[in-house]
Amino acid sequence: QVQLVESGGGLVQAGGSLRLSCAASRGIVIFKINSMGWYRQAPGKQRELVASIALGGTTNYADSVKGRFTITRDTGKRTVYLQMNSLKPEDTAVYYCNADVLLDSYTPGNYWGQGTQVTVSS
Repeated sequence: QVQLVESGGGLVQAGGSLRLSCAASRGIVIFKINSMGWYRQAPGKQRELVASIALGGTTNYADSVKGRFTITRDTGKRTVYLQMNSLKPEDTAVYYCNADVLLDSYTPGNYWGQGTQVTVSS
């Protein structure tokens, strides 16, 4: 079982910045990480993709965060980061890390972190 450990959430004023981190558990063999990404879920709303980064480095962003959020990764540390700038109150949500992996050459896996709260005050 791959565990994803998130950190970096918190309370910030509108216009401020936060950086989220998500690390895949050490000590477990992962053959390949196909992609890692961040999703968010606000109260009463469905979980939505915020940003993702694929094995080859291709990134994908929700329209609502383009130009404000940047997703990066450290492959050696099996960690993905989300730099969030110019935060808005509507960015308030629980942010979840996701990893799509191959545990070995033929066993896929998809895992979620426990979530980290981001609150942006106006």
